[in-house]
Amino acid sequence: MGLVVLSHSEEELYAEVPVRDEIKQPMGLVHGGVYASIAESLASMATHFAVAAEGKLAVGLANQTSFLRPITEGTVHAHARRRHRGRTTWLWDVEITDDRGRLCALTRMTIAVRPAGSPPPAPPGKG
Repeated sequence: MGLVVLSHSEEELYAEVPVRDEIKQPMGLVHGGVYASIAESLASMATHFAVAAEGKLAVGLANQTSFLRPITEGTVHAHARRRHRGRTTWLWDVEITDDRGRLCALTRMTIAVRPAGSPPPAPPGKG
């Protein structure tokens, strides 16, 4: 995908992805799945950076991405902000913007925090 982390802390992470043909859908727009993947990557990485030293893992649990405006060229900019830090789940909002700073996608991402070596969380409705 070409994700480049620009900066991070326990509460936020900034990254960008250069637009290339490989991440576009047939109409020439960055594929919506790329936005969702970027958001999940940022939230997972930021959580991991904060909990790894405690022997914990960060695993994506829910991803709800709304697509607001297409990006066709330039760079996809992403900013993840932590909204909740619980014992077993963290909640993140991720904004995807274009080179002009316009909001193009918005994601609400839930990350499960588990001890290393524990089984993954059960899918919704199965646990």
